[in-house]
Amino acid sequence: MAVLVVLGISHLLNDLIQSLIPAIYPIIRESYRLDFQQIGLITLTFQIAGSLLQPLVGFYTDRRPAPYSPVMGMVFTLSGLAGLAYASSYELILCAVALIGVGSSIFHPEATRMARYAAGGRQGLAQGIFQVGGQAGGALGPVSAAFVIVPMGQPSLAWFTAAAMAAMLLLTWIGGQQGTISRHFMELRTSASAQASDLPRHGTATIAIGLGVLTLLMFSKNAYGESFRSFYTFYLIERFGLSIPSAQMMLFIFLLASAAGALIGGIVGDRIGRYRVIWISVIGPLPLTLLLPYADLLWTGILTVSINLIMASAFASILIYAMELLPNRIGLVGGLFYGLNFGLGGIAAAILGGMADSYGIEAVYGFCSFLPIAGLLTWFLPRLDEERHRIAMRGKPELPLRGVA
Repeated sequence: MAVLVVLGISHLLNDLIQSLIPAIYPIIRESYRLDFQQIGLITLTFQIAGSLLQPLVGFYTDRRPAPYSPVMGMVFTLSGLAGLAYASSYELILCAVALIGVGSSIFHPEATRMARYAAGGRQGLAQGIFQVGGQAGGALGPVSAAFVIVPMGQPSLAWFTAAAMAAMLLLTWIGGQQGTISRHFMELRTSASAQASDLPRHGTATIAIGLGVLTLLMFSKNAYGESFRSFYTFYLIERFGLSIPSAQMMLFIFLLASAAGALIGGIVGDRIGRYRVIWISVIGPLPLTLLLPYADLLWTGILTVSINLIMASAFASILIYAMELLPNRIGLVGGLFYGLNFGLGGIAAAILGGMADSYGIEAVYGFCSFLPIAGLLTWFLPRLDEERHRIAMRGKPELPLRGVA
């Protein structure tokens, strides 16, 4: 539990720094006279840099564990944050956010592995704790922008390099714990394998269908979420006439719901199964998203919190489901799905930015309101729990009824 808590805090600090990028969009849009498409390209640059390396890092660390690699990732993040604080042109902003993206791509695969190693038998709780740290860090970005960056300007970003340094210290401690934690995990896994030695690995078709459906679900989820992370403040300012600090606080409340949703989704997934949580979290928000474009300011706040609370519960279950498909490739799965989380979000931001320039920011939310319909694809996910139970019972004698000799 100590490792999980420290991992959660490290994730909080990492994602706090990441969240400063969209949090400063209203400031740099005015300072550098950017359009929405250029804003979307900043997100795309950061997300692509954060996605391309993650599967490669995960694949490498599956073969050669690198417990201190997240520390090196944080060095890139610190450099990018310092560069962003003093960037004097749009091109330098792109370079700075790319460095922050590279840092995240190195951080997530090994940190995900450690969360799984430290989980014991409660993978949902472990991923929930890890995710709640990241989501809470993401929520703090708009607050930091409202109270620090907006009053003091872009150079005040340099103050947040202290967060990167603190994360480096915590990750160094975690790296020293990996040997012990991974040894316990392997012992537990060996024991479980001995008890279920007759359970074959999932077939190629099951893995391919499962990963394909999960990728499509991630895209619909991330496209909707990115419309808020990158453009929600502009929507509130344009439609309701809010000030930048007020809009940032609304974004903070929206993102705070992500933290609660991530933890709830992980815990509930341990109880009712990943498949049911994915169903609920991906298609469940649809009635609320359809109402959102027509809501007033009060109901906009209520609906966006409710939508994100439900939708954020999906990621831990999607990640654990993918790990169950490929149980021997934890680093690769972590890198792949965090990479998808970044890359798909970046692509969506670029598309939505162009749409906002062409049709207006309100049209973006009208279009995005239909995205949760993609949750119907969950129907095609293989039922791993049922498959495992069916295989386990195959060839075994039936147990006598209670009271029958």
